[in-house]
Amino acid sequence: MNRKNTRKLKIGNIFIGGDSPITVQSMTNTDTRDVAATVKQIHELEEMKCDIIRCAVPDMASAGAIKEIVKQIHIPLVADIHFDYRLALKAIENGVQGLRINPGNIGSDERVRLIAEAAKDKNVPIRIGVNSGSLEKDILKKYGKVCPEALVESAVRHVSILEKLDFYNIVISIKSSDVMDTIEGYRLISETLDYPLHLGVTEAGTLYSGTVKSCVGIGSLLAEGIGDTIRVSLTGDVKDEVKLGREILKAIGHIKEGVNLISCPTCGRTQINLIELAKKVEKELSNCNKNIKVAVMGCIVNGPGEAKEADIGIAGGKGEGLIFKKGIIIKKVKEEDLLKELIKEIEKM
Repeated sequence: MNRKNTRKLKIGNIFIGGDSPITVQSMTNTDTRDVAATVKQIHELEEMKCDIIRCAVPDMASAGAIKEIVKQIHIPLVADIHFDYRLALKAIENGVQGLRINPGNIGSDERVRLIAEAAKDKNVPIRIGVNSGSLEKDILKKYGKVCPEALVESAVRHVSILEKLDFYNIVISIKSSDVMDTIEGYRLISETLDYPLHLGVTEAGTLYSGTVKSCVGIGSLLAEGIGDTIRVSLTGDVKDEVKLGREILKAIGHIKEGVNLISCPTCGRTQINLIELAKKVEKELSNCNKNIKVAVMGCIVNGPGEAKEADIGIAGGKGEGLIFKKGIIIKKVKEEDLLKELIKEIEKM
């Protein structure tokens, strides 16, 4: 698919926009002042292949903790700042690689100028993050409600503040809790400006509902070639955000590495506990970096045929099952040995 050609910028040791790979982000939910807990969580996210991490910086103690955190992690850190320009300046001073602010909420032009100059001096990009819940009063009054046009107007307003200060190291996000508003808003901003776009559906919800909304919103935009970096917002374990983000990129075709697991939904022909077996296969292969498609199918009759495009797969029977490669059966094994034999065959590949 053709991606929109946006400006290319650098955050830490990673590029965003242009021909750069689409990156996956998350945000810590620890108290940023607790350096040990925050670093521990970031290390866990690094293992999940999170590319960029964001931390809330609500006070000066949090801004001070940034200095120690960046020393101990390996991915770029973005400081999430609201209203207080001094927090942004302190975060930049302490080595943060990116900022998330809305210039219009910072206060006087002088305060915004100080942030822009400090960010330019350290080559720190600024993400303008417009959310449906924080639109300016005059824009809400103009449109009468939150809508895609209102989100875009707010983003353009914030961008123009930085551009007047000769600052162009900008990323934009315009997130709504309404999936269709999110999709249409990103379409409009993509036609209006050429800055890199950070995709996400804000306040998406818990793992189940948040997964559905994020897959529809983020996936639709990526399929249209819109988006340069993504963050799945979930009420839950932040590791799930990274896992789901990477799965979305894999489904769209932006990530080629790692196992692509397919499994049938089961039916009356299924005579093994396929649901549990599929979960065990997924867990066993969660850290496998081989670029292969693995099938877990419920019946011997249709399994190898329906999943013949899979590099390797298993199909269950009554008390036994088949292991097949590209639709060709290579062995029959007992049901209790299916998982073990499958993993052995994958290790040979």
